[in-house]
Amino acid sequence: MDPHEFHGKDIPHIKLDPNMTIEDLVDVFESSGFNGRKLGEAAKLYAKMIKEDATICLTVSGAMTPVGFGGIIKTLIERGFVDWIITTGANVYHEDHFAWGLPIKQGSSVVDDMKLFQKEIVRIRDVYIKFYETLEAEDQVIQKMFEGNVLDKPFTSAEFCNLMGKKSKEKAKYPEKSFIVTAYEYDVPVYISTMNDSSLALNLSIQRLKGKIYNHDFVREIIEQAAILYSSKKSGILELGGGVPKNTAQQTGPLLDQILRRSDGGQDYIIQITDARPDTGGLSGATLQEGKSWGKVQNAHEGLVTVYADATIAFPILALYVLSNQKTRKPKRLYKKLDKLYNKLRDDYIKNPIFDKKKLKKKN
Repeated sequence: MDPHEFHGKDIPHIKLDPNMTIEDLVDVFESSGFNGRKLGEAAKLYAKMIKEDATICLTVSGAMTPVGFGGIIKTLIERGFVDWIITTGANVYHEDHFAWGLPIKQGSSVVDDMKLFQKEIVRIRDVYIKFYETLEAEDQVIQKMFEGNVLDKPFTSAEFCNLMGKKSKEKAKYPEKSFIVTAYEYDVPVYISTMNDSSLALNLSIQRLKGKIYNHDFVREIIEQAAILYSSKKSGILELGGGVPKNTAQQTGPLLDQILRRSDGGQDYIIQITDARPDTGGLSGATLQEGKSWGKVQNAHEGLVTVYADATIAFPILALYVLSNQKTRKPKRLYKKLDKLYNKLRDDYIKNPIFDKKKLKKKN
């Protein structure tokens, strides 16, 4: 429709009812305006991605697991609504606290941090973590997990997280409280976009100083990520925040098209929940439509929704909406298929590495 004409849905005089469901609430959002409308549209788009059996990537930046949201991710994995994940090392590290029963508490953001330091309390906004009882204890867990020869060949961060999920399932006190364990059980690849920028990597330094060499094969993992897109009939991303996880997922299109000359990259759908501004030029706030110029999305005119909101508010609404009205999907179990997907992309490229404009099939 021409947006310059006076048409569109009538905006209702909204009435709330104590018996309303989450579906009713999302309908209210969608029928309103501003970011409420975008939140409603995002929830409906997430449901569409699930209905069309799109391969769905969840990207998670910020500090989502310290506030307990790993439990939401776990449930989405179990229902088949998340097929692969890209996150930060911090989110993986702090998620493991719950599995091992290490304390995290609600605190305050209006404090004297000098006093907190003296009391050995670490603060993430209004979340408190004990230095020794939690962080130091978690460090010991990580160091024991990865000592010896458990990573004795080049590895991807997906292999790192898979091994972490396996060990936490076997030895943690509450393995059911970890989405990393659930990802292991459902063969959901979990990639860490900035491995060295986290306490996970810091804890590997203990063994490195003793002569143990770790070889993180980051090039293989970006090819694996592109291979997932390459072999998917439909593909989408749900982005919580921006940062490196967002770009890591979106750069799969440029790798396929710009670098490998496949001319079939780019996501069909992306939902972005962010509080970053687009006018500063940063990736976190970059519009999804801008991504079309890079080949990150298939179409700049549809299948893209940006919600300018705090992900701790918007994400539970989106998740509960699809959990309430979408049937459980059969898990795609991509982790066990990564070698096959990688080899298919490699073989196709080796057979036809030359960019031929005459054979190029343009999309949108």
